[in-house]
Amino acid sequence: MSAATVRRFALLEPILVFAMIMQYIWGLRSRHPGMWLLILGLMLLSHLVHRERARTLGFDAIHLRECWREFTPALAFLALLMLAAGTLLRTTRPIGFDRALLSWVAYLPWGLFQQYILNGYFLNRLDAVLSRRAAPMAAAALFSGAHLPNAFLMAVTLVTGYCCTRIYRKYNSLYFLGLAHATVGFFLFLVVPDSISHHLTVGPGWFGH
Repeated sequence: MSAATVRRFALLEPILVFAMIMQYIWGLRSRHPGMWLLILGLMLLSHLVHRERARTLGFDAIHLRECWREFTPALAFLALLMLAAGTLLRTTRPIGFDRALLSWVAYLPWGLFQQYILNGYFLNRLDAVLSRRAAPMAAAALFSGAHLPNAFLMAVTLVTGYCCTRIYRKYNSLYFLGLAHATVGFFLFLVVPDSISHHLTVGPGWFGH
């Protein structure tokens, strides 16, 4: 079997997983909401086959301090910028501090999970078959595509997804990326009106907002 054929077979795995994710978002989620566990199980099985451990995937705090020191100022500035824009444009949602804090905390596991899918799975799989330049762009494109038909979220996730792949490449840390994901996502929810964000919904639910 030629090297090109091996690469094509290796590329088939992330493509099939992405197709299953899209099928879940657009159909299975409403009829079989627990089906995401099967998709996750297949991804975990893939890690076993490739002999990947949680630490090598980025579930390790060893570089968390470095990420925090390098990127927290930019993250804080972005959060303050969004909050200022929402205040000036009067689009900030009228929720109290307690509810806002609870919403952000609740978002943290979801942010970490999405970063695992983007980087721990898709980027690592695409890195094995694409060039170092193409793999992050392809991973970000898949991440953006999963947010169809929400054009606002697709644009945001394309840019931020690519940035996250570069940070992951450098530090291999999912924990900071999960925190950053939750923070940016929360402030988007807080300040961007539903007329633009469609309540941050994707798939069929987008048409109801």
